[in-house]
Amino acid sequence: MILTRNQFQRLAEIRAREAGSLSKSPRNQLGAYYLAGYAVECALKACIAKKTRRHEFPRDRKYVEKVYTHDLQALMKEAGLNNLLEREIKINKALGTNWNTVKIWSEQSRYEISGLKGKDLYLAVTGTDGVLPWIKRLW
Repeated sequence: MILTRNQFQRLAEIRAREAGSLSKSPRNQLGAYYLAGYAVECALKACIAKKTRRHEFPRDRKYVEKVYTHDLQALMKEAGLNNLLEREIKINKALGTNWNTVKIWSEQSRYEISGLKGKDLYLAVTGTDGVLPWIKRLW
C-alpha cells in the first residue's frame, strides 16, 4: 500500500491522539510509547513524501530502502531535517531534550513487557517544545 503525504500527516495526528489516550493509564504505558513513536515516524515520512514528485517512481533502490524504515534518526536525515533540527536545538534546549527522548524509540518496543514510559515519550512528542509540533511546521 502506497501512502500519500496527506495520509502520513493524518496518521501522525491519529497516532499521537491514541498515544495521548493510552498515556493516561498506568496500565497502557507500553501502547502509548509505541504509538507516540509511530506518530513521529509518520510525520517524518510526510516530510519525505513532500520531497517527491507526483507519479515519480524512485529510481534509486537504496533510497527506497532507507525511507522504508522505522529508524527515526535515519528518517530525520532522509527528510533533510537534520541541519534544521541542530540549529533549532541550539536555540530551543527543550526541543533538544525531547528529541533525545524520541530518537531512541524503536518499533521493537512492541515486544517490551515493562519499563517503557509512554507518558514521557508522549509529552516529548506532543508537548509545547515537542518533536511533532516542530515537524508539523515543516511537513
